[in-house]
Amino acid sequence: MHVHRSSDYWICEAPAKLNLFFEVLGKRADGYHEIVTCLCPIQLYDTLRFRPAKGRDISFYCRWAAPAGEGAKWGDLPGDSRNLALKAILLLREKAGITAGGELFLVKRIPSAAGLGGASADAVAALRLANAAWGLEWSDGELLQLACQLGSDLAAFFVPGPIVCRGRGELVQPLVCAQALHFVVARPAVGLSTAEVYRNCRVPSLPRSIEPLLEALTSGTLSQLGLLLFNRLEETASTLCPWVGWLREKFLHWGCVGVGMTGSGTSVFALCEHAAHARMVASRVRAGGLPFVVAVRSGS
Repeated sequence: MHVHRSSDYWICEAPAKLNLFFEVLGKRADGYHEIVTCLCPIQLYDTLRFRPAKGRDISFYCRWAAPAGEGAKWGDLPGDSRNLALKAILLLREKAGITAGGELFLVKRIPSAAGLGGASADAVAALRLANAAWGLEWSDGELLQLACQLGSDLAAFFVPGPIVCRGRGELVQPLVCAQALHFVVARPAVGLSTAEVYRNCRVPSLPRSIEPLLEALTSGTLSQLGLLLFNRLEETASTLCPWVGWLREKFLHWGCVGVGMTGSGTSVFALCEHAAHARMVASRVRAGGLPFVVAVRSGS
């Protein structure tokens, strides 16, 4: 996630992510769940622009990149302090002890309530943008400490490429992937509440190990990787949203290497053999009337 300057603005592209593996290890004393997950960034981006402004006001403008009337099907897009990107900038200004103003523009391509990490990626991008535009020169470590106050999974977006996250999601270990991966990602018209999914999820007595998947990822064994895609939350999400199970069946019917659900849903993704295979599968899923379907490759 890189920040660059163009004319008056600082610009950053915030990537979506997929959970190739997600296991719930237990409930923590602080109310969070202990997890282990493997995240893979994909080339689906929100675009954020920021510039300093006179006065103390932080102006915020956001819109969907979808065609007119389609954006509402991609989820909610709050245009006020409920939006994590704006919340991040306000927190940075408070902790830096400054009174600077600014203008933040957000163009959304990553659906919300989809398990794709769009809001968290936007917040990290916003922190990087304001840090650069205001000349604060905070280190990544300092920004990371601030980001963890906004959400456990924000730490993942400080590291490029695939990663393993542990703890609440804040303990991050970079990985090396042997090859580019090609996916189809589909989000049904309905989203799910992360809190509700976790509330209904059963913590396993014998958690599944992430190590076999990591070996397949780093060795480049595509067929093995497809078999090892796993998300403990999928069973619960499938009960709450039947579209999840429907998508899994369709992806497998169309010869995908493997299928998984990302985050707490509702997006389901298919690992494909190559880019042409992904485009073919995506066209067939679109014919089913889903509001968001995209063929993408891995990479931040």
